[in-house]
Amino acid sequence: MAERNPNFILATCILASGLAFVDSSVTNVALPAIGKALAAGGADLQWIVNLYLLPLSALLLLGGAAGDRYGRRRLLVGGTVVFAIASLACAVAPNLELLLAGRGLQGVGAAILMPNSLAILGASFSGEARGRAIGIWAAIGAVMSAVGPVLGGWLIDVVGWRAIFLINLPLALGAIVLALRYVRDSRDRERPALDVPGGVLATMALGALTWGLTIGSGRAGWTAMAVGCVAAGVAFLLGFVWVEKIRGDKAMMPLAMFGSSSFIGLTALTLLLYGALGALLVLMPYMLIRSSGYSATQAGSALAPAAIILALLSPVMGSMAGRLGPRLPLTVGPLVVAAGFLLELRIGARVNYWTTVLPAVVVISVGMAGAVAPLTNAVLGAVDDRHTGSASGFNSAIARAGGLIATALLGSVLGARGGELIQGFHTAALACAIASVAAAACAFFLITAPERK
Repeated sequence: MAERNPNFILATCILASGLAFVDSSVTNVALPAIGKALAAGGADLQWIVNLYLLPLSALLLLGGAAGDRYGRRRLLVGGTVVFAIASLACAVAPNLELLLAGRGLQGVGAAILMPNSLAILGASFSGEARGRAIGIWAAIGAVMSAVGPVLGGWLIDVVGWRAIFLINLPLALGAIVLALRYVRDSRDRERPALDVPGGVLATMALGALTWGLTIGSGRAGWTAMAVGCVAAGVAFLLGFVWVEKIRGDKAMMPLAMFGSSSFIGLTALTLLLYGALGALLVLMPYMLIRSSGYSATQAGSALAPAAIILALLSPVMGSMAGRLGPRLPLTVGPLVVAAGFLLELRIGARVNYWTTVLPAVVVISVGMAGAVAPLTNAVLGAVDDRHTGSASGFNSAIARAGGLIATALLGSVLGARGGELIQGFHTAALACAIASVAAAACAFFLITAPERK
């Protein structure tokens, strides 16, 4: 069946992955409207983002392993159903508490469907056809990421913020129907049992860290509660590492991967660079709406050039990295990103998009395009063959965790108004520039040539 209907399999994977990608970017545009409608403060807005990213970061590896063991199509359909139910719950939520519960359930669904979508894509194609399918998947994903916030912003302005969750329902229905009709299931009953203790400890560690950082970055400051939560998060993290050491190659994060200095450098680079990007995706639309008087449609369109630039330049940069090796592009790319964040220091109240916002977005996007494709290839090349699946999944989880931690640190900015908001935005942009420079340093000092691994 896979051989007779490859286009339908590709469409299934695009629709399923699109749910997770589009929803996160559209929700960022909706934060001001949700805050006004549900009387949500800065810390509440952080949790609207983080309660989606938290289960996605912590459970991503478990979702992929569960698909390998129990059936990828089964997990893809199940994760999509969970995501659709959660989206409907968000759309009809009468208060903030139920909205947050729905966002958390969306994160669980995304953690199940995303890795299995990619696994089905990889298993259904081979050789040159696989490369072409992944290229189409990435290009359409970039287009959906660009169009999503624009469409979402228009829906917010015309219909209301609840509509952005309802648009997930036809996408989910299409993915489910196509998966049941065209995707053949596969499983490996001989695979080791799921690393449930590791998944629980990872979730508790990220949850405690996020809670503590959210409290500490807000108006309350670093109270005993905030410090205690961060300390508990560190303790859970150490427990997670201990469990993974005991489980060896059966762990969701095999520690043998960290025997490579390149993998350590790439992990640190991913955390820093995607953390900075996550802060940008949350703060830029919020700043433009709150401080510059942009509509939700205008704010959603502001970052659209980024997705277009990534779609156009990433293949070129990936080919260049294949000739030069990953170290140079992964050093230069984050430095260009840092320059783009410094350009954001020019953004203030009533800002002109074309002369002030767009240059910063373009420079950041060019730098990210120089890093994204080389980063993916470098991660797979930094470990031995038996750990490539774990390394890829772990790197994706670290990227989400970077956005999670960055959003948790934005409390004082999201809770500010007027001049304080502009000042907080500039402080965050400077911090993102520093993080990007640190990411470049990780690449320069830790990534080694393949033959030296």
